[in-house]
This record gives sequence, C-alpha cells and structure tokens, in this order.
Amino acid sequence: MTRPLLRVEHLTMRFGGLVAINNVSFTAQHGEITALIGPNGAGKTTVFNCITGFYKPTEGRLALQSGDQALWDDLDTLTAGGAKSLRRADGGLFLLERMRDFEVSRDARVARTFQNVRLFQGMTVLENLLVAQHRALMAASGFTILGAIGWAPYRKAEHASIERARLWLDRIGLIDRADDPAGTLPYGAQRRLEVARAMCTEPMLLCLDEPAAGLNHRESAALNDLLMLIRDQDKTSILLIEHDMSVVMEISDHVVVLDYGEKIADGKPAEIRSDQKVIAAYLGVEDEEVDKVAAEVGL
Repeated sequence: MTRPLLRVEHLTMRFGGLVAINNVSFTAQHGEITALIGPNGAGKTTVFNCITGFYKPTEGRLALQSGDQALWDDLDTLTAGGAKSLRRADGGLFLLERMRDFEVSRDARVARTFQNVRLFQGMTVLENLLVAQHRALMAASGFTILGAIGWAPYRKAEHASIERARLWLDRIGLIDRADDPAGTLPYGAQRRLEVARAMCTEPMLLCLDEPAAGLNHRESAALNDLLMLIRDQDKTSILLIEHDMSVVMEISDHVVVLDYGEKIADGKPAEIRSDQKVIAAYLGVEDEEVDKVAAEVGL
C-alpha cells in the first residue's frame, strides 16, 4: 500500500522567458529513497529550491503530509482556503509553495544539504551538530538569558542535544574527532557530517543535493550505508539529486528523470536503467539513435 509523503503536482518555474521546470509531477513515498536524476541543466536543483522554499513556483502545488494518511482527504479544502498548513493532533498537511524557506524547515520538517559543502569550517565537528539544534535550545531558554545562568530546563535540553550529536558522530565514524575543526576533516567525512547535521533537526524529509559529488568509491560506499541506515532505522524519507548512477541504482526505491525541465521517466531503478528516453537523454542523442550510439560506446 502506498503512503505518499510528498506530492509535486504540475510544478512550473519560469525565470522571465526561460522555462526551467515545465509541468512536472511526481510522488515521494514515506520511508523511501526517491532519486531525482537527469543531465546537467535538467532542472533538478530548481525542483529542490521550490520544495525547500528558496524559490516560489510560478505554478503548481507542493504538498507534504505527516501523521495520519487520512489528512490527504483535506488537501483540496486546504488549497481552496488559502492557508499554508493544516495541523491536528494526528499529523499535519503543508503546502510548501506557500511557505518561506525557514517555515518549510521549521514547520514541515524538511532538511537540506547543498551541492557544495557548507559546514561551519572554524567550528568543531560537535559544534556543527549542536548549531543544527539551536531552535530547541532557544525554546528551552525561554528565548531569554536563562540558558546562560544554568536554568534547569535548558541544561536538560542541552544534555539531550549533546547526546543526539554524539549518536550521529558515532554513526558517521567521527566520534574521535568531535573537538577538531570541521574544516580539517577529509572531504568525504565533511560530506557525512553535513548529512548528520541535517538529521539533527529530526526531519520528515531529507533533501540531498549531490551528496556523492567528489567522493571516491570507498567514500561513496560509506555514504550509501549511511543513507540506507537513515531510511531503514530512522524511518526518514530521502529525496536525492545524484549524478553517480552507482549510488542511485544501489539505494533508490524510486527514480524520477528530468530532461530540459520536463519529466521523461518515473519508476523503479530497474525500469529507469533500460528506458530508451533516459538513455537518449544521457547520451545526448535522439531516441531512434540510441541503439546505434550505445553500441558504439560499448553500452
């Protein structure tokens, strides 16, 4: 039985006369890794920017649901009413296209990493994970100086934040480097630390923009293990942009393919691997030339 987490419906994004995304629709399921792939310039990062609130889509609906699946029945009512979200004791329903980036993160619990490493290089590895939990710490301090004077609720929240950070440092194999500046870590370790930092916000949906970029085979394998752990143990859904097809095909449950801002394929990894339109897009040839060119390059 399908359990939709995110519904992208008729998403269109224009920049003046340029149509970056044209009428794209797909669904990401609870507890799955959904990969968004395509050649350079296909519009993948633009889709991410719309989902995470960095861009306001020109057209379309981006709905995310947590809790009781029955909340989807209220989607059209929520859309017609003009509100950003519907929240009940049994879950929430969010229209991401109506929310600003910090609201998507705070209220809909969507976390994100970027193509380039964006750690706080001068902070320690541990401090990078504690910064991700600042909202809970500020709330525990009452948004006052109570935290600075050792108020008991703040000390309790601080202890919980440190323990959560230690858990993730252990998972990514960096517990022994907790006090080292993040900028001194090897590149692959910095990539894993970024994922751990995002997970410290306890997201419903984790959006990763090319997390395997620049990694060698061993580092990619370690990343694969981490992402599958997040899916299977933490039950966190992942939306992934990735050019490394070995990563995509090994860990993805569902793959969506874009080309020139349009969806050209949507299905299981095995289906995508043999799709003629996908092969044509990656080879840069017309559909009818796929067999010939594939034979020439040894595919």
